[in-house]
Amino acid sequence: MMRAIEIERPGGPEVLRMIEMPRPQAKGGGVVIRVLAAAVNRPDIQQRRGLYPPPPGASPLPGLDVAGVVEEVGPEVSNVKVGDCVCALVNGGGYAEFCSVPALQCMPIPRGLTFAEAASLPEVFFTAWNNVFWLGRLAHGETLLIQGGTSGVGLAAIQIARELRDATVIATAGTAQKRQVCLETGAHYATDYRGDWESEVRRVTGGEGVDVVLDAQAGDYTQKQLDLLKPDGRLVFIASHLGETAEVNIRAVVRRRLTLTGSTLRPRPASYKGAIASELVQYVWPLIEKGRIVSKIHALFPWEQVREAHDLLDRNEQIGKVVLLVDLQQAQSVPDRLMRSESI
Repeated sequence: MMRAIEIERPGGPEVLRMIEMPRPQAKGGGVVIRVLAAAVNRPDIQQRRGLYPPPPGASPLPGLDVAGVVEEVGPEVSNVKVGDCVCALVNGGGYAEFCSVPALQCMPIPRGLTFAEAASLPEVFFTAWNNVFWLGRLAHGETLLIQGGTSGVGLAAIQIARELRDATVIATAGTAQKRQVCLETGAHYATDYRGDWESEVRRVTGGEGVDVVLDAQAGDYTQKQLDLLKPDGRLVFIASHLGETAEVNIRAVVRRRLTLTGSTLRPRPASYKGAIASELVQYVWPLIEKGRIVSKIHALFPWEQVREAHDLLDRNEQIGKVVLLVDLQQAQSVPDRLMRSESI
């Protein structure tokens, strides 16, 4: 048996409760991780509210990224072994003492990071990589607009765009403090999304606009962002907080060869997410180990205080990631180098 946190019913943080349930088992190409830390993400909040059901076959428990030690491996696993210290993007079930995950979605913990810091990496960097590089096709020297620069995904996107594409990055944020964090993280410009952000984007780009937009708002932002795109520009949605429908000028989309796309990563097969994991380890992990890319953690909570952690995200006061410490002491330790596998 193990302890886990379940969503009793749709609602506020009060619907989260600690339960006991059977431990998962490793099957096929999967592994079981002894979870030391798990991050809290916006999809967890939406799932708690009843707005983001887990895909078929996924654990009903919340939690999309974890860090810990591999406890058990399935018979088809060759890239991970028992005892490896890993972080992973999971399909659900991260709020638990043990979590099952496809081995392809496991990554070694970057050297020098604690388990808690490593737990803050997978969901935001998977999402940023998938949407900015794969779907947005951000090329060297292009200009990227990020709506919500101090979200976990926003901060990850700012850094990979700067470090790996030498892109000009414009970020929006709702407070002066958050805009300053965007600039300190690597954005060239930061503007208030509560103001005339369209005019500001045009001003700082000399009227040329941007090549790629990463957005979670949609609604009436949609046409405004299409108008800001250069010819052959790409608008990528990762959510639709301002509305699930929008009226757009299709003639302008056709004439200027624009791309409007979006993604949900959670239902994707392990092979797709495993390909992202491989590229993150190859291109991003070395920059993390050198300190050129960082994960900003806003708060750490003992996982018994999961309701307080969710309440923080409900108030939208966080700048960066919120992490639950499943094992209070080990979660804040750096894995011993001798425990690391070099084979992942």
